[in-house]
Amino acid sequence: MKIKGSTQLDTPLFETLLKHVNTNPIAFHIPGHKGGKGMDPEFRDFIGENALKIDLINIAPLDDLHHPKASIAEAERLAAEAFRADETFFSVQGTSSAIMAMIMGVVGPNEKIIVPRNVHKSVMSALVLTGAHPVFIHPEYDETYGIAHGITASAVERALELHPDTKAVLVINPTYFGVAGDLERIVAVAHAQDVPVLVDEAHGVHLPFHDELPLSAMQAGADVAATSVHKLGGSMTGSSILNVRRGLVSPERIHAMLSMITTTSTSYLLLASLDAARRQLATKGEAMNERALTLSRMARVAINNMPHLSVYGHSELHSESTYALDETKVLVSVRELGITGFEIEKYLREHHRIEVEMSDLLNVLFIVTSADDESTIQALIDAMHDVVSVYKQSGNDSLSIMLPEIPPLALSPRDAFYEETETIPLENAVGRISAEFIMVYPPGIPIIIPGELITASTLEYITANIEAGLPVQGLEDESLQMIKVIQQTKAIR
Repeated sequence: MKIKGSTQLDTPLFETLLKHVNTNPIAFHIPGHKGGKGMDPEFRDFIGENALKIDLINIAPLDDLHHPKASIAEAERLAAEAFRADETFFSVQGTSSAIMAMIMGVVGPNEKIIVPRNVHKSVMSALVLTGAHPVFIHPEYDETYGIAHGITASAVERALELHPDTKAVLVINPTYFGVAGDLERIVAVAHAQDVPVLVDEAHGVHLPFHDELPLSAMQAGADVAATSVHKLGGSMTGSSILNVRRGLVSPERIHAMLSMITTTSTSYLLLASLDAARRQLATKGEAMNERALTLSRMARVAINNMPHLSVYGHSELHSESTYALDETKVLVSVRELGITGFEIEKYLREHHRIEVEMSDLLNVLFIVTSADDESTIQALIDAMHDVVSVYKQSGNDSLSIMLPEIPPLALSPRDAFYEETETIPLENAVGRISAEFIMVYPPGIPIIIPGELITASTLEYITANIEAGLPVQGLEDESLQMIKVIQQTKAIR
């Protein structure tokens, strides 16, 4: 569908909203604040009346996200064109819902899907909803930075040989830290077996718009990609897209699944921001990325030259899972500084008003975009100089993290979710089926998930990390002494 020959310079949905607002309609429909007039005055004055005027619902002139036929359909068509997809669907519930719909639209009950062990929790939610069985692959682990990378084509090939009935492969591209594997090769391996590739592209909306960035999912030939436009693409928080390629998957089925888990009270503010962000990326994306890369490199060089700090860069790309790097992600290792990334995050907040993207035991992550300028980058550089001057001592470089074997899956995540549970001492958990997630940071990879058998080696690994003082997360019991497991069926006497 094409409306009036619209191009990437147009914003059909946003323009439709403006046209509607300019008619000064007398509203007898929800939302009840009616353009902000019925809203708390302090909040209304802060937000501004223009934003509140387009906080609307799916009345006839504005099209319907669940059954788009006019301006939303055209906005999605333009997005598909910009992102090189056959179909693009808008999401107003973030990439989490997009990931869930992507999986639900391709795999079903008791079917297998190959997934990295370090997947987002939305993937686990999709496994519970579908009843699918995960075939886990350990991502490569970077001992220097204490981070997980992606999975490799070789690992995918081995998994497909062991599980030829697999229905899909899920890949994270790029990772949270900006590292991408050889996605083209993974796609080739999977497609050789007619298996579709689904991509968690939460941190890759900007990739198609600059040659010095890793390939996007669609550029690499993937079948579906859940992409966070709001993270790095300039739309409002909670707005994302699903890009789909016809052939091995059904766009219609995926859209039906997305509609099933999407609110009928769709936010036109978020939808309009997607439309406008697509225009900006399509027409100015290369220049925006060029600016972000220039500023990022300014920060990278300066911080990398500071004592006891190192920035993850191209020199670290020496394995199958570290094929390309998004340099706008500035990952700084602080392991030689004598303090944790958590402490640096707190120091930067309290002394320099700087908020970081993420910190862990060994690192601090900064994200640079075209919204930054030389002054914000210089403020970051000055702040890191201050950190180095305050914490001069050299840290302990002896931290070594080994990943345990992935435990056997005794129950599907769905079955485990619905089983009765009981809480027992962690030390007595060997041989029981876990009803909880347990993760250790770094590297943030689940050690055990609901439905997996707790083995002696798994328990030993968890206990060793607790005793070492590493952040162990997931257990409901904050003392880390008890664990929730699947209740055992007892014989009736």
